[in-house]
Amino acid sequence: MKKHRADLLLCGGTGCHATGSLEVKSALETQLARHKLDQEIRVVETGCNGFCAMGPIMLVQPDGIFYQKLKATDIPHLVEEHFLKGRPVKKLFYKEPASAETIPSMDDIPFYSKQQLIVLKNRGVIDPEKIEEYIGRDGYLGAGKALLEMTPQEIISQMKESGLRGRGGAGFPTGLKWEFASREEGDVKYVLCNADEGDPGAFMDRSVLEADPHAVLEGMIIAARAIGAQHGYIYCRAEYPLALKRLEIAISQARQHGLLGEDILGSGFNFDLEIYQGAGAFVCGEETALMHSIEGKRGMPRPRPPFPAQKGLWKKPTVLNNVETYANVGQIILNGADWFSSIGMEASKGTKVFALTGDVNNIGLVEVPMGTTLRTIIYDIGGGISKKRKFKAVQLGGPSGGCVPEEFIDTPVDYQSIAKVGAIMGSGGMIVMDDQTCMVDMARFFMDFIQDESCGKCTPCREGTLRMLEILDKITHGDGEPGDIELLEDLSKMIKSSALCGLGQTGPNPVLSTLKYFRNEYEAHINEKKCPAKRCPALLKFEVNMEMCIKCGICFKKCPAKAIAWEKKKTASIDKSTCIKCMTCISACPADAIF
Repeated sequence: MKKHRADLLLCGGTGCHATGSLEVKSALETQLARHKLDQEIRVVETGCNGFCAMGPIMLVQPDGIFYQKLKATDIPHLVEEHFLKGRPVKKLFYKEPASAETIPSMDDIPFYSKQQLIVLKNRGVIDPEKIEEYIGRDGYLGAGKALLEMTPQEIISQMKESGLRGRGGAGFPTGLKWEFASREEGDVKYVLCNADEGDPGAFMDRSVLEADPHAVLEGMIIAARAIGAQHGYIYCRAEYPLALKRLEIAISQARQHGLLGEDILGSGFNFDLEIYQGAGAFVCGEETALMHSIEGKRGMPRPRPPFPAQKGLWKKPTVLNNVETYANVGQIILNGADWFSSIGMEASKGTKVFALTGDVNNIGLVEVPMGTTLRTIIYDIGGGISKKRKFKAVQLGGPSGGCVPEEFIDTPVDYQSIAKVGAIMGSGGMIVMDDQTCMVDMARFFMDFIQDESCGKCTPCREGTLRMLEILDKITHGDGEPGDIELLEDLSKMIKSSALCGLGQTGPNPVLSTLKYFRNEYEAHINEKKCPAKRCPALLKFEVNMEMCIKCGICFKKCPAKAIAWEKKKTASIDKSTCIKCMTCISACPADAIF
């Protein structure tokens, strides 16, 4: 393989595609060809680099120079200055903490330096569409060791000793799940991968599949060997076209290299898999609903037992884990259980990947050792709260999770500690909220999502979540009544104790956690007809503070209802009879003069 003077590792995940990385790539290729540099400098489209807030991102190797927020219009100047004249373009650097005279590397950036990568070890450094690059970073060595040097029971023992727990939400011990399936008799067994990521704000699994699909395939091969399965499915939602494309390429390449199919690596073991595209139903993230969907039935959960390890897909013994879980497996087998179990906490081993979103400066994909505190993730890695606001709470575990307030920001992120403060680890969604967030409206948003995604099979979830949503709608519109809070609590307890599947059983969690920590906001909405966070339009009246108004007219120009009167060098005013309470003026005002 020809050695290039430089590799330009350009982030090619969905997030960077959305902000113009494909245009940047095209401009790079055009400019390199124009200057006859295309034979010595290679442009590599990687998967998600992780630092979504700074995309499109490009890492220049072997120099380690990190460029951020690139635009296609930056490229002619960048190519000429950096690759012709040898002068890196400092205005495109990550600014903090480097001085003007230094060239910062990724290790100088807190977002990267405070993470520890296992699942994301290949993010942003390989071309996910070339199996050779995955193999070049020890890819498939774990699978080779499992197939050629270990018995199925030895594989299971290593997984149990590692302490790896399922990263899909429930946190069930992975090795134990595999052991249950391995004990079941029968010639037909299945290995499934749950890539039906549906939580609002979650993009962990999508990013792993886009950046490192072979890591997931390797984990599934090892799982199949452990339980004696010969066929598998990756259940991925159709809304992930780039992940699906790269998965299809990876599966094809693995077959061509003898890593899928018959007699893998000459071991005598046969295993192949295929992709099944889901239609986007959130409930199909539940394991039995997912299996029904693959079988061609409506995606609805069934009672357990029997559990999938006994009777799963087509009533055959089945192991189902999510993307992140499988991405750990190859490295555990290669490096040993002791290596993995040395990371993290006593009952929460290894690392965890989080999608850090919301009111935080450094939105992106984060991987940290279990036991890292919420403060470290939000402030040291996440860069603190955006717009210099105050931290109020963080929602963990998506719609099924709970809200953790500021007083618990030093809570370690592990299964036990998070549960003690009323949340769950979930699959890894972490939505940060500032002091302008209305917690009643936030609970209403998640309840609306849960009610909309309920499959309708069981009455507690179908009717109970609808009734809770109606009450929350009433409260946020100023029509709340005494007794509504107690009714919400009673409904929550009923749904949690009687719903059929995890969606219903955990659905009331956002309401219960906000009632626990922010009950005063519910009471203000009901008793005083006020929204303390000033985010519920029905409870607000809009006024311009005459002393704070800087007479710029921006609110006048932005108002979609033409409800604001303004003349040059004069204070604005709001016509309440035509104001639609859309809050556009509040967002637009540079002086925070609208109340």
